[in-house]
Amino acid sequence: MKKSDINNRKSMGLKKPGAIIPAPVALIDMPKGYESFLKNLKERIISERLKTLLSANAAMIMLYWEIGKSILSRQQSEGWGAKIIDRLSHDLKAAFPDMSGFSPRNLKYMRKFAQAWPDREIVQRTVAQIPWRSNLTLLDKLDDPELRLWYAHKTLELGLGKDMLVFQIETKLHLREGSAVNNFKVALPTAESDMTAQVFKDPYIFDFLGTADPRREAELEQKLIDHIQKFLLELGLGFAFVGRQVHLEVGGSDFYIDLLFYHLKLRCYVVVELKAGEFDPGYISKLNMYLNIVDDLLRHPNDKKTIGLLLVKSKNKMMVEYSLAGYINPIGVANWERQITQSLPKELNGILPSIEEIEAELRGENDE
Repeated sequence: MKKSDINNRKSMGLKKPGAIIPAPVALIDMPKGYESFLKNLKERIISERLKTLLSANAAMIMLYWEIGKSILSRQQSEGWGAKIIDRLSHDLKAAFPDMSGFSPRNLKYMRKFAQAWPDREIVQRTVAQIPWRSNLTLLDKLDDPELRLWYAHKTLELGLGKDMLVFQIETKLHLREGSAVNNFKVALPTAESDMTAQVFKDPYIFDFLGTADPRREAELEQKLIDHIQKFLLELGLGFAFVGRQVHLEVGGSDFYIDLLFYHLKLRCYVVVELKAGEFDPGYISKLNMYLNIVDDLLRHPNDKKTIGLLLVKSKNKMMVEYSLAGYINPIGVANWERQITQSLPKELNGILPSIEEIEAELRGENDE
C-alpha cells in the first residue's frame, strides 16, 4: 500500500488529540457475500434482543456463540481474512449503537468461543449459564476441552466469580478435589463414600494467611477465623460454620474442638482439627474421640455420621493410611498450604527467592 493511500485511509478515521483511529476497510473492498452475511447477522441480533431482556446472560452467550460460529464458518469456507473482524465490528456498532460487546477484540473472542465449544447443546446446558467474563477466563486459561468443561461445571456448581475461578484453575482444583487420604470406603455406606470423598481436597490452599507460617495451632486457627469467608470458599460448597473451640465435657474432663462445621449436602457435622506441623498418628486417635462425642451429644437422629478432617502441614501418605486402619468413624487427612509451590518447575526451586526473602530485602532497602 502506498504511503498516500495510508494517509487517505487515516484521514477517514475519527481524529482525537494525539491519536488517529483508522477507518475500517471500505465496504466496496469486502468479498462477495459480505453484505448478505451482515444483513443476516443484524436480523439475528434483532430477534435475540427480546430474549436477552428476558434471560440476559444465557441469551447473550448464545448470541455470541452464533456470531462466532458464523464468522468461523465464513472464514473457513470462503477464506475471509482478519480484516473482516474490523469491518464487522464497525458495521455492528453502527447498526446497534446502544449495544456493547461488538469490539474487534470481543468478536475474536466470539470466534474462539465457538471454536472451543462446537457442541450447541453443551453451550446451552452449561456454558451459557455462566458469565461471559468467566467464559473468557476458561478460554484464556485452559486448552484442554475436557478440563475446560470440568471447570465450567464447577463454576456453575460453586457459583464461582471470575477471580475465584482463576484461583481454582491456578491452584489445580481438579487435582486437589477428592484427594484427601481417608477411610470413607470402609467407614461409610457405598452410596455415600464416593460423594463424601469428593467434598474434601488435598491440599487446601490458604493464600490469605500471609507470608509467614503460623507456629502454633491457635495462631493458625485465629487467622482462619479472621478470614472465615475465604476459608469457607476454600472448604467448598455446603460448609456452614458452627463454632470455634467448641467445648465438650466428658467425665469431668474438658475438650475443645478447633473448628466445627455442618455440611448441608452431606447432612452431617464436620470436625476440623488444625495442626501447624507434620502428621502424627496420635492425632487420629484424638480426632476419633471427638467424632464419638459429637455423634453422642450433638448429632440429630436424622443426621449422618460425623466426619473428621485433620489438616496438617505435611504428611506421609503410607503412615496416614496405616493410622486410619481399624477406625470406623469417617476421617480424612489433608495438607494445608499458604500457596501452590508445585507450579514452579523443579529446576527453579531453591533458585528463586522466597516471599520472605523478598520482603526482607525490601525492608533492608527502606532502612537505608
